[in-house]
Amino acid sequence: MTSGDITTLTPAVVIIGAGPSGLSAARELAPRINGEVLVLDRESTAGGIPRHSDHPGYGIRDMRRFMSGPAYARRLVRQAEAAGATILTNATVTNWAGDRAIEATTPRGRIRVEAQAVILATGARERPRPARLIPGDRAHGVYTTGHLQNLVHLQHGKVGKRAVIVGAELVSWSAALTLREAGCRTVLMTTEYPRPDSYSLFSVPGRILFRTRVATRTRVTKVIGRPELRAVEIEDIDTGRRRVVECDTLVLTGDWIPDHELVRAAGIAMDPGTNGPLVDNALRTDRPGVFAVGNLLHPVDTADIAAIDGAHVVRSVIAWVEGRRTPAEQVRLVADAPFRWVAPEIFRPKDPAPARRRLLLWSDRYIPFPRIVLRQEGKVVVRKRLWWPAAPGRVFRIPTSILSAVRPDAGPVHIGVEP
Repeated sequence: MTSGDITTLTPAVVIIGAGPSGLSAARELAPRINGEVLVLDRESTAGGIPRHSDHPGYGIRDMRRFMSGPAYARRLVRQAEAAGATILTNATVTNWAGDRAIEATTPRGRIRVEAQAVILATGARERPRPARLIPGDRAHGVYTTGHLQNLVHLQHGKVGKRAVIVGAELVSWSAALTLREAGCRTVLMTTEYPRPDSYSLFSVPGRILFRTRVATRTRVTKVIGRPELRAVEIEDIDTGRRRVVECDTLVLTGDWIPDHELVRAAGIAMDPGTNGPLVDNALRTDRPGVFAVGNLLHPVDTADIAAIDGAHVVRSVIAWVEGRRTPAEQVRLVADAPFRWVAPEIFRPKDPAPARRRLLLWSDRYIPFPRIVLRQEGKVVVRKRLWWPAAPGRVFRIPTSILSAVRPDAGPVHIGVEP
């Protein structure tokens, strides 16, 4: 339907974001719901970040395959379209037009989408240099991982010959692979933490393959060079000693923030720890009929985990569209130091368990085998020793069975650690 210069679309469900979580939700929803499933994405090609991550390691958990990023992205798109979903690219959502209605711009004009349910799958992005407050000269040659991979893999552009990477996460080694393909050597990785935030399976071979030193407890304190990058100043956090490392390329990896602009515009409740929307274990936000999935919820998980999240939301969306009521019993989960956040933040005992039956907890410091403690109304209700280390990024994945002793009629549950 067209009114003035705006075309109105009325799908059953609109999904904002065509990355792994959004496409997986579309693939699972389209055959099971009465009406259209419409996916909107601002990029010209669907698939999200994996489409320009031209290295293997994708699809392991959700597809049981070992694939390159572009192959994984193409497969997700094919699956969603084969299931009956409609994918509209070059569609930038600009505002809300109602509780479950949005406005977007496309090359063919403005559209208004009025749906029975909305799934926010906008993902996360790396903070650029200004947001990280790195002083110094305004030099060419400073990138985030996404910018670098877009330049190298999609635009076939050139970078320098000597690079410093800020970060020592999985995505940092992904950046190193991209630099290597572009003929640029990674001479140093820096991380403020006492150990790299990636599996040894990646970091140990990475150091050998790329002949790269990882400097822990260090940070970049100055960018040197104008107009071209010539060097960076590196500070040892513990001693304050500084040195200059010559380079012509600086890649800022990690330090993720959810793409939460639509969440903020809607006035949806947010978690200050994740900077994403508050959700329950069924991935509902506090706006009825609006759901959130993937790395919009927390920074940042692997693509296949985000895809599993997208598939997990389907049952909740169908229940909403069919008019089933949300369980009333709920309890707020609160992360206490050293944890920065927990996801999901709201637990409803009568809902299905979260994806993979796990809670996610991000720790500000590395704890090899913590004793997790749950307190409710000042009393300890659970103590549980974890006999497995944190995943990369200091993320602990805790079985939701730990919540079995929680009382939904009592106060918030605080999750912390004991020595």
